[in-house]
Amino acid sequence: MNETPLGESLPFTMLLGEVSVLAQLDRTVLLVGERGTGKELIAERLHYLSPRWERPLIKVNCAALGESLLDSELFGHEAGAFTGAVKRRPGRFERADGGTLFLDEIAAASLAVQEKLLRVIEYGEYERLGASETLHADIRLVAATNVDLPAMAAAGKFRADLLDRLAFAVVTVPPLRARQEDILVLARHFGLAMSTVMKRPYFAGFTKAAEKALLAYAWPGNVRELKNVVERAVAAADPDKPVSDIRFDPFASPWRPGADQSAPPTQPIAEPSGPYNFMAHMAETEKRLLIEALEHNQHQQKRTAAFLGLEYHQLRNLMRKYGLIGSRRDEGRSRPNPTAIKPASN
Repeated sequence: MNETPLGESLPFTMLLGEVSVLAQLDRTVLLVGERGTGKELIAERLHYLSPRWERPLIKVNCAALGESLLDSELFGHEAGAFTGAVKRRPGRFERADGGTLFLDEIAAASLAVQEKLLRVIEYGEYERLGASETLHADIRLVAATNVDLPAMAAAGKFRADLLDRLAFAVVTVPPLRARQEDILVLARHFGLAMSTVMKRPYFAGFTKAAEKALLAYAWPGNVRELKNVVERAVAAADPDKPVSDIRFDPFASPWRPGADQSAPPTQPIAEPSGPYNFMAHMAETEKRLLIEALEHNQHQQKRTAAFLGLEYHQLRNLMRKYGLIGSRRDEGRSRPNPTAIKPASN
């Protein structure tokens, strides 16, 4: 197994328990989950805990191949089957004989390829492209998707009969936002691994503010995004100090192509020629930075506080100071801002 799934949260440990049971059943499994949740790792676990663990585990990303190429990759072809086919080539089903075939992003497979997959699952038979000989497949099929296959089937974009065959066991991999207890466990693991790659003698960990920022972020890209964020932060950090700067969006820049260029360039501050209201200038700057931080974090106050390295109550006090929220008494009567972006609830 290339990597061992890490986590200690209840949703994650329940997932591992479900996978351990299913691994012993020689039936098709469909893995469902958002991008970056680790569906491939779960497929590996299903294989290596199964009686087929000594046989091949073959992986195919259906979205990376066009219809004809995917057909050839899965089922193989004979010499002369199409232009450029100069010799016979075994497909992934043949290579996976006795083992497991993992089809990632199966929703991207064409209806024609889906029909052939249905026949393999039902009868264990298929033919190479350009051949009439029937071959037999002894494989355990595991498929994965990050889209709503039942909705696609209802719309006629995915074969309903194939979905029925795939859905003997449907395993839903939880998103990282549902695994709060695992965020820092994974972050430290990725930080240590990156430090090892960079040949550093040790990994100093994260500052408290950095940990709060990691916990407050919504992680739309899940574990894959967390890995990228941590590796980027470790690479840029002082090797002798805990990581303090967490950059979630690597594209964030005032000079990003396509960014709003209508704002005039910043003018240098002129030397004061007379009485200068320093406190008013600082208050104006503080308010501007606070508003920018709120907008950058979609007006999610806990995330903004972590982003600024503040306690939640400190952020609230600053927002009251600059009139961004009402008084304590008014807050209880005020309605939520309908334009504020709320964090996803699932």
